[in-house]
Amino acid sequence: MTTQTIENTVTVTDEDKAAIAALPQRIVEAWAAHDADAFAEVFTPDGSMIIPGVFQKGREAIRAFMTQAFEGPFKGTRVIGTPADLRFANSESGILITQGGILAPGESEPSAERAVNASWVVVKREGHWFLAAYQNSPRNAA
Repeated sequence: MTTQTIENTVTVTDEDKAAIAALPQRIVEAWAAHDADAFAEVFTPDGSMIIPGVFQKGREAIRAFMTQAFEGPFKGTRVIGTPADLRFANSESGILITQGGILAPGESEPSAERAVNASWVVVKREGHWFLAAYQNSPRNAA
């Protein structure tokens, strides 16, 4: 059996990198405003979101979930996220890894229970970058 290594020669513009880096900030801003519409618009129409205990598929399902969550368990909270890694499969798709979490009122850093590592599958559609899939997991799991 022969193994072949393929060099990653993907060309991505600085503008694309900046647009991808802006996706977490758009989520942070939408969450701070408890704006489920703005939150959902970061996703592709068929995007998915997986967070502990939750799987939502489709922009409308994500919007509906976040509307209820902002009125319930996420009321008064904020989120933070810092890019840790960015890789590209091609010029129109990639993976962004962030570290962050949910901030309770008065917090500037997430507690150990709410700190997460997250994977963002990003895609370029009609010249704009969107979130095709998001998943997070606890950062401080035992």
